[in-house]
Amino acid sequence: MANSEPKAEAALKTLLGTFKNTSFAEADIVVVLGGDGFLLRALHQTLTSPKKIYGINCGSMGFLMNKFNLNNLAKRLEKAEVVNLTPLRMETLTEDGTRHEHYAVNEVSLLRESAQTAHLKISVDGVVQLETLVCDGIILSTPAGSTAYNFSAHGPILPLDSNVLALTPICPFRPRRWRGALLPHTATVEIEVLDSDKRPVSATADFNEVRSVKKIIIRENPSKVLQLLFDPNQNLAKRILKEQFEG
Repeated sequence: MANSEPKAEAALKTLLGTFKNTSFAEADIVVVLGGDGFLLRALHQTLTSPKKIYGINCGSMGFLMNKFNLNNLAKRLEKAEVVNLTPLRMETLTEDGTRHEHYAVNEVSLLRESAQTAHLKISVDGVVQLETLVCDGIILSTPAGSTAYNFSAHGPILPLDSNVLALTPICPFRPRRWRGALLPHTATVEIEVLDSDKRPVSATADFNEVRSVKKIIIRENPSKVLQLLFDPNQNLAKRILKEQFEG
């Protein structure tokens, strides 16, 4: 799979000179040429059609990708290490009573849709932890996604094997001193949008957005395991750890 960027298209053309292309459904391993966003979309396809994904960075950041290298690909795939990722499942109820379900590899984020701040009621495992959080929004991040939007919102970077999720507010106004929480990966987080008719909020699982949400329930889905392949010297856990010491 390749995105539409010239570097990715050129890499695909080169690889097709050596390897036979096949459909996503028939492949055992899917080689993804692009950036992190394109890789996330490929991972979402494996929710219903389990595959191992090997990413080659043809984008900018490429945090979830292997370094650009088209040499000895067959041997590198044989030696690649598997990283298992468990996605979050986001269930939403909208103002009109419609229910939606989406999955997130990186994070679920809530954002205000208007000029007014969002008012959110936060419960964890059925216990109300914040009666009213006044903010621009909130993020629930997996360890794999903790270096992305979560980190930009001043959330913590989570080791890949930490078995925790990061709940990080976006521009919190009240409570003044609340800067987030670390939750067990088994936690169920329920967020109720207060005054949702005049303070509308959208919810996004990676790239799937639901607007005018009223209630959101987020939990891990251990029955869905996504598999990423990395060259031994591109270990994702070590890369995430190193991010904590980057300037």
